[in-house]
Amino acid sequence: MTQKKMMIVYAHPDDESFGSGGLIAKYVAQGVQVDYVCATDGDMGTPDEAIANEQSTLAEIRLRELECSKQILGINEIIRLQYQDSGMLGDESNKAENCLWYQWQNHADNVTQRLVEIFRQVQPQVIVTFNRFGGYGHPDHIAIQQATAQAFTLASDDSYAGSSLLPYKPQKLYYASIPAEKFYGFYLMLLRLQGKDVRRMGLNRDLDLQAVQDNLEPTHTLIDVRDYMDLWDQASDCHISQGQGRNTGTRGMLAVLPAWLRRRIAGYDRLTRVFPEPIGSEIDEYDLFKGVTD
Repeated sequence: MTQKKMMIVYAHPDDESFGSGGLIAKYVAQGVQVDYVCATDGDMGTPDEAIANEQSTLAEIRLRELECSKQILGINEIIRLQYQDSGMLGDESNKAENCLWYQWQNHADNVTQRLVEIFRQVQPQVIVTFNRFGGYGHPDHIAIQQATAQAFTLASDDSYAGSSLLPYKPQKLYYASIPAEKFYGFYLMLLRLQGKDVRRMGLNRDLDLQAVQDNLEPTHTLIDVRDYMDLWDQASDCHISQGQGRNTGTRGMLAVLPAWLRRRIAGYDRLTRVFPEPIGSEIDEYDLFKGVTD
């Protein structure tokens, strides 16, 4: 078999760690070439107080943090699309012409074309991106997910006129889910008992945690990442400007739990297999490279 290759396609510098740090570390340890397509430079993220005295721009800081994560996880290459970060839906910043959401709404073919070129050049057998809700509804997540799904198909289309590179057919496409999916409903219940509005969470009160659960998709693939949770944490710790993932996401949700319990609850990455299309909605594989032929 030729070199196994996996490509992660997300939106921001930190998505690779907070969302898939354990998954990446596991497959790198198995000798898989893992590349990360990062769509934006994260210049609109809400900075943590820990970087209040930094003189660099937020984008510069976050790209340094991404390089730190790259080294810890063993990512082969960071492929930056260099779009401007977008805000949540309805944010005025989304009118900026170079932000990813504006580009996707007005020049979608250009975004897709760039991914087709990358897929044809790097030739990964396995591609992982967000689910159709973009994880938690962020416009950049939704845009890059839709572009990835389109590019996955177009990469092998010999009639596609947007690329001069030879067609290439990736073999598998996955949407990432929440590692602690079964725990998530219990977490929402605890937040409600504390008097919190789970529809309006996060620093800017624009994060709808209930919508995250409502938009979860079936799990077909379960990956054991328990042995790689320390590396996952180390990579997440690189992203100081974003609170090291302790304020949001699965890591923040489980931060108060003992390590052994956290490993048990969140030690398995859950993914939706989009292609090859699954027969049902049950878990039927435990390796992203199952069935990959070359």
